[in-house]
Amino acid sequence: MPRSKINSFPLVSIVTVNFNQAETTIELIESLNQISYPNIEIIVVDNASEEEDSEIIKEKYPRIKLIKSVINYGFAGGNNLGIMQARGEFVLLLNNDIIVEPHFLEPLVKKLIDEPEYGSVSPKIRYYYRDNILQYAGFTEINKWTIRNKTIGQDEVDQGQYDMDYDTAYSHGAAMLVPMKVIKKVGMMSYEFFLYYEEADWCMRMRNAGYKIGYMGHSMVYHKGSVTVGKSSALRIHYLTRNRLVFMRRNIHGLNFFGALIYQLLIAIGKNGLIYLLKGKTKLMIAYWSGILWNAKNMFNKEIHSNPYL
Repeated sequence: MPRSKINSFPLVSIVTVNFNQAETTIELIESLNQISYPNIEIIVVDNASEEEDSEIIKEKYPRIKLIKSVINYGFAGGNNLGIMQARGEFVLLLNNDIIVEPHFLEPLVKKLIDEPEYGSVSPKIRYYYRDNILQYAGFTEINKWTIRNKTIGQDEVDQGQYDMDYDTAYSHGAAMLVPMKVIKKVGMMSYEFFLYYEEADWCMRMRNAGYKIGYMGHSMVYHKGSVTVGKSSALRIHYLTRNRLVFMRRNIHGLNFFGALIYQLLIAIGKNGLIYLLKGKTKLMIAYWSGILWNAKNMFNKEIHSNPYL
């Protein structure tokens, strides 16, 4: 990367959130210590871990900045705490269960410098525990009625078919680089999400402000996946259900909103609840309905539509 073009490597603030996963976070930091990009700061936000002392991360890597929250603010709130302490021209959000390749960062930074119309970019993401299998190569648009979308490339063998750059609907929250100037313009992630859908909502706000979202096929990281909450946990089902409706309330408007509301009330809610019941997954059914009821209880809560700013 030409030094004159990127102003001698602008500072990148790398923010990751830890919750009872110190060893996993240490593995991420160890991989970051091997990267070729020479100007980074690492910010670890401990989201009120209960089972271990996150100081062990700071003891092993004294140069990191450790922020210890007294409350678990979730993924969105935890990352926001890190963003508020970031000094970089760019902020890189990384899940703590990510392992990076040595040269992954340069293409991301170069893209945002060369093309300032982009508000966020994400690298190609492979599964860490599945050899050569893709997790993410972009997202399709979220359907305005079903409030669901698809992950491009997911579970495909990586044969180089996505080794290119292109626009995508949303960045992946596990690995996304955002210019600080964009964050100052559109705000940080909404605290209302806590977990899931927060990065899609954030990208929508960037797009509404006139920015593009990019996928970078020549940058790659590896994702262990669902380390904290588990793939089929009640917590995951609750927040996916809850936040699907929160996303709808924040981003779908006019006739499309009424169409989405009718679809959710008359088709999706009954169908999904019945599926959990027929499969005997009582805890997941309760978690699903708790996500629905949360939205009913907070129907007129104005904070649903608020955004935090720096």
